[in-house]
Parts: sequence; C-alpha cells; structure tokens
Amino acid sequence: MVGIMADDEYEQHNDGYDSEEEFIDDSQFEDPEDYVDSVTEDELVGDILEQKPKESDSLDTVIIVDNVPVVGPDRLAKLKSIIRKVFSKFGNVVNEFYPEEDGKTKGFVFLEFSNASDAANAIKTANGYKLDKNHTFVVNSFSDLDKYKDVSEKWTPPEKRPFMDQGNLISWLLEPDSNDQYSVISGGGEKIVILQNSATGATLVKKRENWTETYLMWSPKGTYLATFHRQGIALWGGEEFFRLHRFNHTNVQLIDFSPCERYVVTYAPNNDNTIQDPSAIIIWDIKTGIKKRSFLAGGGHWPVFKWSPDGMYVARAANECLSVYESPGFGLLEKKSIKLPGLKDFSWSPTQNVIAYWVPEDKDAPARVCIMEMPSRKDIRVKNLFNVHDCKMHWQKNGDYLCVRVERYTKSRKGIYFNLELFRMREKNIPVDTLEIKEQITAFEWEPNGSKFCIIHGESPRINASFYQLEERQLGQVTLMKELEKRACNTISWSPTGQFCVLAGLRSLNGVLEFIDTSDVSTMNTGEHYMATDVEWDPTGRYFMTGVSWWAHKVDNGFFIWSFQGKILQRHLIDQFCHFLWRPRPPSLLDEKAIKEVKKDLKKYQKVFEIKDRMSQTKASKELIEKRRALYNEFAEFRSRHQITFQEYKEFRVELREGVDTDSLESAYDEIDEETIEFFVREEIEIIDDKEE
Repeated sequence: MVGIMADDEYEQHNDGYDSEEEFIDDSQFEDPEDYVDSVTEDELVGDILEQKPKESDSLDTVIIVDNVPVVGPDRLAKLKSIIRKVFSKFGNVVNEFYPEEDGKTKGFVFLEFSNASDAANAIKTANGYKLDKNHTFVVNSFSDLDKYKDVSEKWTPPEKRPFMDQGNLISWLLEPDSNDQYSVISGGGEKIVILQNSATGATLVKKRENWTETYLMWSPKGTYLATFHRQGIALWGGEEFFRLHRFNHTNVQLIDFSPCERYVVTYAPNNDNTIQDPSAIIIWDIKTGIKKRSFLAGGGHWPVFKWSPDGMYVARAANECLSVYESPGFGLLEKKSIKLPGLKDFSWSPTQNVIAYWVPEDKDAPARVCIMEMPSRKDIRVKNLFNVHDCKMHWQKNGDYLCVRVERYTKSRKGIYFNLELFRMREKNIPVDTLEIKEQITAFEWEPNGSKFCIIHGESPRINASFYQLEERQLGQVTLMKELEKRACNTISWSPTGQFCVLAGLRSLNGVLEFIDTSDVSTMNTGEHYMATDVEWDPTGRYFMTGVSWWAHKVDNGFFIWSFQGKILQRHLIDQFCHFLWRPRPPSLLDEKAIKEVKKDLKKYQKVFEIKDRMSQTKASKELIEKRRALYNEFAEFRSRHQITFQEYKEFRVELREGVDTDSLESAYDEIDEETIEFFVREEIEIIDDKEE
C-alpha cells in the first residue's frame, strides 16, 4: 500500500544514503544550452493546443447589424422577431443585445452565433439586406471595431493582387473526336462523376463524393458546373474542375444563368410566409462575384427573371406590369415598368431583343398576342384572338418562328379546341399562319434549325403524332408531312442539329421509343427502356440518352446511350442513379456559309470518318483482347502455382492412403489432352481508288 510518509519515516527510509550525490542526478536529463528540439508542440500535443482558448474566439462569433429601425418599447418585440427571422437562417443565434437610449433603440444590434462560420456567412449574405425602403442593413464583425478605430488619414493604394490563372475553361472542346462530357449523380445523390462519352464506352474525367447537396447544373455554354450547398452555390471549371467562384445565399434551391454566362440568378425561398424576404432572389456577376441586385420573390414559375439572348436585359412580370432591367446596373429601363393589364405570360426571342406576351380578353376587348421590340417598347405585331382559355408560346431555336398554342372555347363554351398561331419573324410585317387542330394537343416542339414542327394530339388509346412543314417561299401554306397514328408517346425530342426526332413514351407509357428521320418521316428504329423517366440528346446530335431516375422510380435505375439511328450502344445499370446531364457546347464559330460548304463536301470527309470509326473499333477490340489475355495469364499463373503445391503434398497423400498412389491410378484411366484452337474473327478489305483521290 502506498501512503504519505511522516518526516521521521522519511529519515529512516533515507538512512541508507550517505550524501546527496547518491540520489539520482536530475541534471543528466537537462538539454544543453544550444540544443534545438526537432519535434514541435503541434506534433506532440496538437489536439490539446487546438482547444487552447484564443482571444478572438469570443469576438468572431459576434456581429454588429447597423441601420436597424429605431423603435420604442411598444414595437421592440416585433423588431426582435423580424431580426431573428432574418438571421436565424444563417445559424443558431445564442445571444442578442439591443442598445437603448432615452427609451428607444439606438439603430444597431449585437448578435452572437454559436460558431464563427455562421457569423461569417451572415456578414457576407446579410450585408446590404434591404429591410424596407428606409433601412438597409450594414453587417460587420465585432472584431472589426479595433481595425476601423484607428484608420490612418493617409491613403495608401491597395496591393495589386497576383494574377490567378484559372486554366483553360474550354479544354473539353479540344477533344480530337469531339466527344462530349456528361455528369451523373448516383448513390441517392451522394456520388458525382463527370464522364467523357465515346461510341464504345465512357472514360472517367472527375469523381467526387458529396460534391453537391441537391443537384448539378451546367451553364448554357458549358463553361461552369454549379453545385448547391446550404450556404450558397459554387461554380467549378477547368481541366481538373477547380472551384472558380462561390456565392453566399443561404438555403439556395434554384439558379438560372444568363445566356452570355456573365450573370447568375439565385433563389432561396422563405419558409415563413409572414414576412417578405427582399433578398430571396439575387443577381450576381460571375466574374467579379459582386452582388448586383436583390429582389423579393413574388410569384410565378421559375425562372421568374427571363433573359434577353445577349444578356443586356432581364425581365419579370408582376402585378400586371412587365419590368425590364438593364445590365450591368440592373436599374429599371427608362426608370419605369410597362403597364399591361391582365398580363399572363411573356418570353424573349432566342436571337433578338424582342418580347412576345399575351393578355386575356377584357369585357369587349379581345385577347391579344403582341411582339414588343426592346428597348423602344414598341409593339411591332399584334394578333387579336377570341374565346381564349389559355396560351403557350414556343420559339424556334433560331428565332425564325414563334408558335402560340391557343386553347379556345367553342361557341357554347362547353368544349375546347386548339389553334396554332405561327408567326414568321424574319418576313416583312411578321405574317401569321393559323392551323386549327380539333383534338387536344399534349406536346409541341420545333425542329431546332428548320421550319418543321411536331405535335402530339388526341387522347388515349388513340394518340397521334403529326409532322408539319412551313413552306418558306409560299406564304400562308402549312403542309402536313405525315401523321403517325396510334403511337404510345407523350414526349417529342428533336436532335439539336435537326432532321432526326425521337417520340418517347415516358413514365406511365413504359419507355417506348421511336427514332424518326423527318426528311421523309420514316421510322429508322424502335426500342424500349422500361419505365424511362428522362431523355436527352447530346449537343452534337450523335447520341441519345434514356434514363430511369431513382428520384422518380426506385427500381431498374440506370441510363442507356443510343445512336441517333436508334441502335443501343451502352447500358449502364447504376444503383440509385438519379440524374444525367450532357455538358452543353458554345455556338459554332463557323458562319452559315462555312457550314454550307462543309455539308456540301461531306462525302469527301465521309471516308476519312469511316476509317477513323473502324480504327476506334479496332482499338476497342485490341483493348478487349488485351484484357482477356491478362485474365488468361492470371488464371494460368494461379493454376501453375497450385499444381506445384499439389505435387509438394504428394508424399503426404500417399501416406494417408496407406501407400496407394491414387494420382498414378487416375492418370492411367483418364488421359487429359490439351488442344489449342484458333478461329478467324473478321477480315475487311477496302479498295481505295487512286483516281478518286
């Protein structure tokens, strides 16, 4: 037992030592004066040092909110409630202090968060928050008080930031065979991969887990990949997908890019409908990261703000007004909104700064579809309509045509029939053709680069798909090319280059596919991807994707890659596959004349492309052969290793079997013959005529 010894016990215990020298000399453990320890404290007790209190710990979690309304005791509770609702979305507010003077608040507030990261997020996001027309918050960290207390009166120019090379943001366009990339979300949303497609398979470009908290989105030209997080969004790009920008907008759920990729719009809905969040929608400058302007959410479908094709203007409809904002300042065009009583919907032309909008009937005034020019605000075409129930607008990709699908009441107003109002935007005075459809129209799609369009009409079980052609030189003539009767389809998907179209029966129609060449409206092939929920063409129009998303259907998840002719090329069955997106391409740098010359000489390049395709297939065959050879060699090595082991245990086996050599008996009865077989796979002979070259 160990105890505490008294002084006399200690003296008796110490009698065996004659002097202090007989004790252990502690000085031999002391380091010499010039000794330098190579092991740092961080390496020895790093976990303990991290817990060491810091002076800034209590300051970095505290923020100061200025420009808060000055109120008395009767309104203080309401002010506190509003402040809590605004700042609680950034994190847990553990303490608050409202300084008072003469019975009223002093116009600023101290708020303390549970951790410094939430406080930093509140400073970035809530600074500039417009509470009302008289109060815009200025938010700073409490630790900044000392920094701004002693500001020198002598101005010194800021240091120039070093240039940060972001790399080649369009590197994927340099792929020799023009193969496209696509993103895939799987694992219920946890796994993200970027793959590069080819005719024979896919190559991994980038893989990352928990890259986003909800979904991904490519920018219109494919330069940026946007990911969603609780504190905002991040934009990634370059060969290695480095993070290029981040924008703080807590609980962001939806975003939209301008067509020029200069601006991005973020939307974070307010779950508490009792107050309007003036920063629910924010427009950001992508290159600088600056918040250009924030807006109330209002109503309507996303995107609430719609961009002009060049990104110069952005517009929204609210309270029977059309508000057009002008970049880069995003102030109202001519400082006032356009009053349009009854305004229902509007859309921009894909190639011109003109807006198409429609307003319903009002007493004796008919419904109107109008084409308005910007920035003059002049209506350049008006079409009056009667007995209108609803209108939907469809622009052709090049802006050559506009179709307004009109649902109209019959004279008795008990039934509905459909009209297609077809605006020829490139012709003088914008003439309009009218096509009447007696049956219900469930889908409409323009050919991207042509004058054809397809509609799906009728009701189950008699659903038809009809292809029409607008004759360019014969005004007023809309020709029915062909009607395909009794088709199991509810989706029209045109190739981005035109001519080829897929009629798909998604979800409840079991994924039936029909690949059509619209040059003569003939069926090239049919197929099926059971319970398919999504379809999408690649940007070049060479490949077609069908997928079954785990977000919509919990079994048979994965995606297939098809050729444009309807031949299935790849099957990818992925557990909890969620989302697939092709990476967009920017517009071609070739003008129309150059494109026509390429198409004219297409036969000249055809042989080169065919040889290249065969070489790629041969390469794939060689890779498969090499893979099989490696597997065979691995098995041969495994077999040889175990044959040696088998021979090593022969004496032990003979001993166990009382001297009987069963190996020799088996070999006497069973003779094993090994035979090598070679077979011919394929031979291709191509005769190249030198004269043609």
